[in-house]
Amino acid sequence: MADEKKSSGRGQRDLRVRVKSAKGRRLSSTLWLERQLNDPYVQKAQKDGYRGRAAYKILELDEKYRFLVPGARVVDLGCAPGGWCQVAVPKVNSLGERKGKKVGTILGIDLQEVDPIPGCQIHVLDFLDEGADDQVKDWLGGKADVVMSDMAASSSGHKQTDHLRIMALCEAAAYFAFDVLEEGGTFVAKVLAGGAEGELQKLLKQKFTKVANVKPPASRSDSSEKFVVATGFRG
Repeated sequence: MADEKKSSGRGQRDLRVRVKSAKGRRLSSTLWLERQLNDPYVQKAQKDGYRGRAAYKILELDEKYRFLVPGARVVDLGCAPGGWCQVAVPKVNSLGERKGKKVGTILGIDLQEVDPIPGCQIHVLDFLDEGADDQVKDWLGGKADVVMSDMAASSSGHKQTDHLRIMALCEAAAYFAFDVLEEGGTFVAKVLAGGAEGELQKLLKQKFTKVANVKPPASRSDSSEKFVVATGFRG
């Protein structure tokens, strides 16, 4: 009887974590918490010491396009909580001092304070401020090889409005990249699918030799986010 029960699967527990609704908590918040607890990338990030699951998005993008190279100067716009910077540090500095090559520079900037990351410079700065591009080049000691952005505007709860806000932020990041990128450089940014990204695509194709649109495996399948990877900045 014991063997029959074992083979039938009766009595086995559902291993998915389910979150009970709490008084005062909206259903959307409960569903988000449940999704987080059951997300393998969230669990992996905790195990690997990354500050968020977004780290795997830049890891997967770099695995395909190879822009985080030893000695590169990298700017991470809106870097909080710091996962993308964490990924960049060992890649950019991997061949540095051991072989006498120049160690790269990773510069993270954000509107808010971000906990320090060894091997990375982090500054509080609004990249939209006048003179921000010159400040960044001063911190880098020259122009950047990579400008990357995982920024998203604060949600208003209105899908079309949020889409336009995020695309406007991404366009602003692109114009900032035009000011600080070295010739041949790379721009990587999160965008949202939905129809307002056409102007950005047109703009990037004028400035870069190749523009790709990618949805890395770490990006949730139910999310409209994707990433643009523009390589070969023409200056």
